[in-house]
Amino acid sequence: MVKDSFAFKVTERQGRARAGVLTTPHGNIETPIFMPVGTQATVKSLTPAQLDEIGVQILLSNTYHLYLRPGAELIERFGGLHHFMRWKKPILTDSGGFQVFSLGDLREIDADGVTFRSHLDGSTHRFTPEKAILIQEQLGADIIMAFDECSHPEDYQYNLEAIERTHRWAERCIKAKHRKDQALFGIVQGGIHPELRERSAAFLTSLDFPGYAIGGLSVGESKSDMLRTIDLVNQILPEDKPRYLMGVGTPYDLVEAVRRGVDMFDCVLPTRLARHHAAMTLSGRMNLSKAVYKNDSSPIDNTCLCYTCLNFSRAYIRHLINAKEILAATLLSIHNVFTLVELSKGLRLHIINQDFDAYAEQILANLNRED
Repeated sequence: MVKDSFAFKVTERQGRARAGVLTTPHGNIETPIFMPVGTQATVKSLTPAQLDEIGVQILLSNTYHLYLRPGAELIERFGGLHHFMRWKKPILTDSGGFQVFSLGDLREIDADGVTFRSHLDGSTHRFTPEKAILIQEQLGADIIMAFDECSHPEDYQYNLEAIERTHRWAERCIKAKHRKDQALFGIVQGGIHPELRERSAAFLTSLDFPGYAIGGLSVGESKSDMLRTIDLVNQILPEDKPRYLMGVGTPYDLVEAVRRGVDMFDCVLPTRLARHHAAMTLSGRMNLSKAVYKNDSSPIDNTCLCYTCLNFSRAYIRHLINAKEILAATLLSIHNVFTLVELSKGLRLHIINQDFDAYAEQILANLNRED
């Protein structure tokens, strides 16, 4: 049974912020937690050993991309994602819904599912709730996601239709799931519309998923709308289930969402910024390609204990960037992922120590709000 291998316990609270422990077949996860994204069974520019050294507890892979290449059947033959990519800790796979619905004119939605053309070669494929579950069972992640429809946050009528499909598909995902060693999370949708978000959260709660995600945010809506939606949804979702805010990963967002009761986060941002020469710090972002760092002997962040900051100067990283060396992206990715992992640990520690509010305000005061 899933309940034997998957459990969540809130161990401490301060206000609505929670520290907890998530139990999975591949180990326990201490929350709040940031999950780096390994879209194609790899976190870009980082090895599993480096991720382990950074302190990553769980990572995310992408159903849509792995279905297209190399194929879920191949990964299953290799013993699932854990064996294929040599990662021993927990893995979460998304359902592919966000990627499919991001294809625009390359996809057609109907009541049963979605027909789409591959962004790789134009070939035609079809995802249904049953197909999304089958692929994720072949991939073998610890946590899998229901197939949902992520729509533009502001269009009320379309969001109404989308949540009705999402709810029907959630029921079908539950029926299609066979593996007992995987936990299936439902995904709350509804754009920025309070009535739709309330309806979606209430309906999915009635299905008694072992965990819940908040989808369809950080897709163009204002920061105030995002935070208001998180506030609203988390007042409805069960207190004894993990809450996962999908696709969010700036320090500001982590602090504000944890304050509102979120436990889990994922985002491609830390490695994407690294490939564009930017470092994340708790004082804002730094563009290491700038000439001002040419002779700078300081680490990226004097307070950071990551491998990059303990060993390399800003001047060296700028040199790597200008020389177009691959190591630049690796060193910046190590630092950026470490920053979010350590921030999550700090938020957890201060919830446990009952001084979260002071710590959160200190972090927010130091951050560039344009982050």
